[in-house]
Amino acid sequence: MELPPALRDAVDAALEGASTAVLAEASAMLSQRYRSELRDGRFHVSEDDAARAYLAARLPATFAAVRAAMDAAEAQLQTFRPGSLLDLGAGPGTAMWAARDTWPTIDDTLMIEGSPTMRRWGETLAASAAPFRREWRAADFSKEALAIEPRDLVTIAYVLDELESSARATLIDAAWRATGTLLLIVEPGTPAGWQRILDSRAQLLDLGAHIAAPCAHEAPCPIAAPDWCHFSRRVARTKIHLRSKGAVVPFEDEKFIYLAATREPVAEHPARVLAPPRAGSGKVSLKLCLASGAAETRLITKRDGDLFKAARRIDWGDALEV
Repeated sequence: MELPPALRDAVDAALEGASTAVLAEASAMLSQRYRSELRDGRFHVSEDDAARAYLAARLPATFAAVRAAMDAAEAQLQTFRPGSLLDLGAGPGTAMWAARDTWPTIDDTLMIEGSPTMRRWGETLAASAAPFRREWRAADFSKEALAIEPRDLVTIAYVLDELESSARATLIDAAWRATGTLLLIVEPGTPAGWQRILDSRAQLLDLGAHIAAPCAHEAPCPIAAPDWCHFSRRVARTKIHLRSKGAVVPFEDEKFIYLAATREPVAEHPARVLAPPRAGSGKVSLKLCLASGAAETRLITKRDGDLFKAARRIDWGDALEV
């Protein structure tokens, strides 16, 4: 998955003249903070070098994950035409770009981000987008509760991992109160990220929300540790991306997990493919989350006709009518 041309050009301009060595050092420090889920009272990105490293090394991957989650939500809500967006923990505006790429009807956006450095870069990147109403506000979710006017679409992407459990619950509650139609949460595709999604799912169901994706049901999750639910998107690395990470492979696979919660129940829940399909001669083995509330591995063969044809084209994370 690639960035929209306007965003790609804006990122290239932001990184023009940046020192590869400085970006590589800042990228390594940033990766360490994210991997360790460090919570020391500081924003992960508070310095300009760290922000540029984020643009080079993390923005393409987070965009791909958020965009994929939005694709899944859009497939379940085909009549959804949001006009407004609230992005909580907006960073440099990644979810805003992904949302407008998914739903061009969005023309009113509010991005809330605590880091002044990230807000500044977000405003810089957004200046390259087509005209629309955008506002940036500061907030520290670890220290304050939010009271915000409702928006059609609310997003929380790669934010919950930076908060303690009590602050996460407070943020989810505020986000749901601000949700007009759809709340979309995206987290790293780690066992810890999955657990945060499970906690948010339980909280939202208690608040009266309905689950649109990726779950095929609203029953307790059938996946049990050490297994965990997550998905993947392949991201092409640019030259500056490669240099900032000291990498040689021209792509990376971003693992993520998400939750799409809605005010109204969706019409139906197709099965969800929970792992890469395993294809053989005349057969496809799929690990599926089913509307019944179960998860199972199902072998689909040529005898299954149209279902087999669909299974041959299916990918990890896709929905499937079974």
